[in-house]
Amino acid sequence: MAQVVPGENEGIESVLRRFKRSVSRAGIFPDMKKNRHFETPIEKRKRKELARHKQRKRSRFRYK
Repeated sequence: MAQVVPGENEGIESVLRRFKRSVSRAGIFPDMKKNRHFETPIEKRKRKELARHKQRKRSRFRYK
């Protein structure tokens, strides 16, 4: 859980900015999007296969 404690004379804008940064670092948004709707086993398999394909393609060009 992301938590931010505001400073004594800190504005709400800077606290909100720090909170958004901590949420993005914690990886909460991708998890929320993933759990937003039910994913069938076929959809899950396709998503993982696409991620593996992208990873292989990315690693192949990195070492040349």
